[in-house]
Amino acid sequence: MTNTPKNRTSVEIYGTQYVIIGEESSSHVRLVASIVDKKMRELNSKNPSLDINKLAVLTTVNIVNDYVKLLDRVDQLENELKREKD
Repeated sequence: MTNTPKNRTSVEIYGTQYVIIGEESSSHVRLVASIVDKKMRELNSKNPSLDINKLAVLTTVNIVNDYVKLLDRVDQLENELKREKD
C-alpha cells in the first residue's frame, strides 16, 4: 500500500455524476471523463436505440481499440528509432 495521497474528483459522464478517487490530478481525471462522455454521445448519435449498458460496452471497445492502435504506433516508432541508432 502506498502513502500517495488520493484525489477525489467529481465528474459527469453521460448525465451521471461520479466521484473518481485516484492518484491522478483532478484535471487529468476531468479530461479522461470528458473523452468518455464525448465518445458515448458520439456513439449514441449513431446508435440511438442502444441501452446504456450496451452503449457503455461499445464505448469501452472503441476506446480500447484506439489505445491498442496507439500502442502499436509507439512500438513502430521505437523500432524505427532503434534502427536509426544501429
